[in-house]
Amino acid sequence: MLHKIELENILFLDIETVPEKEFFSDLSEEKQKLYALKTEYQRKEDIEAVDFYHKAGIWAEFGKIICISVGYFVNKSSENQLRITSFSGDDEERILIDFKKLLDTHFNKEKQLLCAHNGKEFDFPYIARRVIINRIELPKKLNLFGKKPWEVPHLDTLELWKFGDYKHYTSLNLLTAILDIPSPKQDINGSEVAKVYYKEKNLPKIVSYCERDTIAVAQLLLRFSNKPLISNESIVKV
Repeated sequence: MLHKIELENILFLDIETVPEKEFFSDLSEEKQKLYALKTEYQRKEDIEAVDFYHKAGIWAEFGKIICISVGYFVNKSSENQLRITSFSGDDEERILIDFKKLLDTHFNKEKQLLCAHNGKEFDFPYIARRVIINRIELPKKLNLFGKKPWEVPHLDTLELWKFGDYKHYTSLNLLTAILDIPSPKQDINGSEVAKVYYKEKNLPKIVSYCERDTIAVAQLLLRFSNKPLISNESIVKV
């Protein structure tokens, strides 16, 4: 099926998220109780909700998006060029509005698809939930209400790698390693994003990490399609 999809019709993306507040005590009393209930099934009996708060960024109800990186192929001089851009900052509403504008103006055609690693379980629903929380109209590409499975305009490199095995999870880092793709994990990993954001206050470091993940997803799809990987010289930040 992949050979029927033109690379120029795919928007690759990755998001980085953090807890909505730096400290558990910054949450309202009601939200503290709700977080405790939400995480009860994951916490061991001796772990309090406050000690589990560093994981709050993985839930859209208690986290926020600080970066969305996207990549798309263009054919330039008979060679593919991967263009990368990012929406980032402390203002989540602005990030989401700018991302929605990109989707609505440049990736609004039926044949165009969104692609992420574990996107169907994380990136796509997370963005959609945060869009609603921020009282922004859902972009067409994220509005799945009433759609049949084959009408959903999403590709997921994790799902493609599963080949129907729903029990199997493979990280982006593992896939890039076994498929000889440059690793996106260099000076930071996902578990450190909140610390880099709140403690180090180094957003550019997070943006760079997010962009490397987006590039890795694009490279994965090339490998799945048995196409040559794109060179560093053909990756352009715009």
